[in-house]
Amino acid sequence: MKNTIPLKERIIEESLKLFSVKGYMSTSTTDIIQAAKTSKGGFYNHFKSKEQLFYATLSAARKIWREKNLHGLEGRTRPLETIGMILENYRDRYLSDSHNFPGGCIFVNLAIELSDQAPVLADEVNEGFVRLKKMIRRLFDEEKRGGGIPFSTNTDQVTNLVFSGLLGACVMYTSDKSKENLNSTISSLISYIHNLDSRG
Repeated sequence: MKNTIPLKERIIEESLKLFSVKGYMSTSTTDIIQAAKTSKGGFYNHFKSKEQLFYATLSAARKIWREKNLHGLEGRTRPLETIGMILENYRDRYLSDSHNFPGGCIFVNLAIELSDQAPVLADEVNEGFVRLKKMIRRLFDEEKRGGGIPFSTNTDQVTNLVFSGLLGACVMYTSDKSKENLNSTISSLISYIHNLDSRG
């Protein structure tokens, strides 16, 4: 079944798994070639370098992230509900995706690994975190303008708390694989958001 997948897609798919578990620096092109059941020629026919593959893999990971975490948001009528749904999706659909990311959140893993060893690549990974944080901040601001949370709410602070909590939950889950701890952390963040709700 695996070999019916086009080779380029198969290389990216296997790289997602390897980078998630071993990291980028510790994954060799030989590891990828063996996992994808191809040859050096097959690999280099599609990717000029491991770094070029990194960008293709990161793009694929972002697509999966969007599919998992933004699922069902179109049915939400309030920004506060949207944030809660993103948190639930992160827990139930994204972090539970052991097929694509057997080592946990690939973005957090890569950001930690590459921050010192390959800062240019780390900056590319971190761009996703910047966009996520801006999205959460925008949703809190929209809710505030609509009167859904008190006008006195400091949306910078609540965004930082939710964003940091989300990443912290991810790091801990990658470390201990405890769904109980993950559920507890995400549930606490959702409760915090609900407590901000002026409309009850």
